[in-house]
Amino acid sequence: MNQLPKQVLLVCVCLFALTSQSIADSLSDADRAYSAGNYAKAAKLYRPLAKQGNASVQSRLGFMYEKGQGVPQDYQEAAKWYRLAVNQGHAGAQYNLGVMYDRGEGVPQDYKEAVKWYQLAADQGLADAQSNLGVMYDNGQGVPQDYKEAVKWYQLAADQGFADAQSNLGVMYDQGLGVPQDYIEAVKWFKLAAEQGEAAAQVNLGFMYHNGEGVPQDYKEAVKWYRLAAEQGVALAQVNLGVMYHNGEGVPQDFKEAVKWWRLAAAQGNADAQGSLGSIYTSEKVFRKITKKP
Repeated sequence: MNQLPKQVLLVCVCLFALTSQSIADSLSDADRAYSAGNYAKAAKLYRPLAKQGNASVQSRLGFMYEKGQGVPQDYQEAAKWYRLAVNQGHAGAQYNLGVMYDRGEGVPQDYKEAVKWYQLAADQGLADAQSNLGVMYDNGQGVPQDYKEAVKWYQLAADQGFADAQSNLGVMYDQGLGVPQDYIEAVKWFKLAAEQGEAAAQVNLGFMYHNGEGVPQDYKEAVKWYRLAAEQGVALAQVNLGVMYHNGEGVPQDFKEAVKWWRLAAAQGNADAQGSLGSIYTSEKVFRKITKKP
């Protein structure tokens, strides 16, 4: 009689092992479909796993609804799946739900609620959330404005190599917000972000080289960074690059090239570019930094 419970237990263990293997196989198939861009197949395979309570899959399915990958774009459905995942403490879902509240997508816009979810994800070390939490403190959205607290979170994300946070940390050092003003430190963070392709940091690094703030003045280096940002469509970089061509600083003087870049910026509504095109005249005052943080 003592053998029967052991046999039943053995059968249950075997069934559990088979079920676990089946789930793992389904998840692998879904991940492969997603990686291959076959989003409809991935969504079909993810759904039953999400319904079984897999937090990572719930978060992924929420993301697919948010972006309209393999399913109709539906912010409310995205928020639903994110919420199921955050109930299990999933950091990525916490961050994504915070973004939904930050933007008012699928839920009423609520900065305090956004901060709540960013904070939970940031406390788990998620760099995206740390960076966004820094922005909320920087701008006073959902929390009292606190530059020191903003710097704290930017620093944590920047130390993980997160480019947006590095760029924003550079701005804080450049302007002396929450930290003593330090152009050398600003350049350090602008460069780290710029080398990752972060356009705002590229503009600001170009400005630092143009004015010799934190680095020796170097027009060629300024042109290099303005151009990289201008090619990403940043109007301010296009304006400043146009000025460099107009003045022959770091490049041979070329009015046609100046007009080319000003036209691109003017088409985006940039007033400096529009004014320069109107008079074909410019001055040092058009050189600006990007100071607004995303």
